[in-house]
Amino acid sequence: MTKKILQVVTAAHRCTLEEQDDPVLWITAVMRGAGGDHHVLLRDNAVGYAVRGQDASGLVIGGRPQTQPPRLDDDVARLLSRGAQIFVVEEDVAERGLQRTDLVPGVTPVARAALADLYGGHDQIWSW
Repeated sequence: MTKKILQVVTAAHRCTLEEQDDPVLWITAVMRGAGGDHHVLLRDNAVGYAVRGQDASGLVIGGRPQTQPPRLDDDVARLLSRGAQIFVVEEDVAERGLQRTDLVPGVTPVARAALADLYGGHDQIWSW
C-alpha cells in the first residue's frame, strides 16, 4: 500500500546556484512519477515558491551568474497538474506581504493552527 507523504519545505532557494530547481520539489515530482503519493507544504520563506510570475533571471551570487535560473512557480504548477497537493501556511504568506491572489492557482492555504490535522492526514512527514 502506498503511503501518503507530506514534504515540508521551510528553507527557500536551497541549491539555487547549482541547480535550476529546488531539490525537494524535484524529488517530489520524481517520486510521484514513480507512483508515490507525495505532497508539499511550503512554510516560512519557502512560501515564496508558490508566488506566480517569479523571475530569477539576472541572479548573480558571489559574482557567478545563474545561467539557468529556477522557475519555482512553474515547478509548483507542474506538481499540481500531476495531482500533488501543495499547501502554504496562511500566516507565513501574510507575514511576507503576499495575498492569496499572488499564489499559483490550486495552491491550498492552511492556517498554522490546522497543521496538526494536515500532518495527521499523512502517513509520513518529511521535513527539509
